Amino acid sequence: MGNPPKSICLVRLSAIGDVTHMIPVVRTIQKFWPDTELTWIIGKNEARLVHDIPGIEFIKFDKTNAIRSYQSIVRKTWHRKFDVLLCAQVSLRANILSTLIHADLKLGYDRARSKDLHSLFIRQCISPASHQHVLDSFFSFIEHIGLTHRDMRWDYSIPDDAYQFAKRHLVAGRFKVIISPCSSHPLRNWSAKRYAAVADDAIRSLDAQVILCGGNSVTELRMGQEIESHMKMKALNLIGKDTLKKFLALLQGADVIISPDSGPAHMATGLGTPVIGLYAASNPRRSGPYFSQQWCVNRYGVAAQTFKNKSENELKWGTKLEYPGVMDLITVDDVISRLKALDSNR
Repeated sequence: MGNPPKSICLVRLSAIGDVTHMIPVVRTIQKFWPDTELTWIIGKNEARLVHDIPGIEFIKFDKTNAIRSYQSIVRKTWHRKFDVLLCAQVSLRANILSTLIHADLKLGYDRARSKDLHSLFIRQCISPASHQHVLDSFFSFIEHIGLTHRDMRWDYSIPDDAYQFAKRHLVAGRFKVIISPCSSHPLRNWSAKRYAAVADDAIRSLDAQVILCGGNSVTELRMGQEIESHMKMKALNLIGKDTLKKFLALLQGADVIISPDSGPAHMATGLGTPVIGLYAASNPRRSGPYFSQQWCVNRYGVAAQTFKNKSENELKWGTKLEYPGVMDLITVDDVISRLKALDSNR
């Protein structure tokens, strides 16, 4: 494509982690193609993180009421034709959605990364790549249409009340460790007892302030309570008490976050906060925190041998190893050693 497109519609509904990966892509479009009109069809919950990025039209998709959401999108877009539709999701829901959008070019994933008949819903595909990080795969979409630069900028909008919330809870002068213990996939979660052991050691040996963060789901609230019950020291439990924006403010003021493969790890990346990622069920080279690979505890290769009797390289790229006990391959000492190395690096 020679000239920048006049209009781009982006379909990326979820999840929070993948939405954060998409932010520098749209920032790049805004910087280098400032006259291109951007529309982003996004999940209702995920929109809470990015809805205030200026210069983007957001159309929210409520996954709890898909039929009504499809109807709403048809009403809002039927009279329009975009130059490019970026189909950056391969779920059946997103594939169906792509049929409702009029565009001269519908661009999706290559056949190897296609599923749910994705290749039938697109006209062109991005270049095949066997071992790409998710963020790099998103950049492949705009590279395909001629934009080869990158603007690795997130620039989250964080309101004053969120900063005030963080200021009330973060203790100045102490090494501040956030533990965000839960992924949306339970088999990617570490045990409460091991989180508690790491938290106790951080407080004792590093004089750290440990803050537990998470949403208000039953699983997350229970995890926070279990971690506290196993601890001998005292952590600040804010699980269920913050919002996405307040959490961003906490992350910005923290020195490190400990998290499994989840959205918070990638939110921290956009703020420059180091992430000690806990990876055994998934491959951090594909879905780990983009700028914190050196801090991740990576037991994915061990998990491949343990549960598949194969080497990591023998598995299809992106294979999840979500088996009971897989996260037990990560030890307390693994995490403590990363935490102390990061503290000494400050």
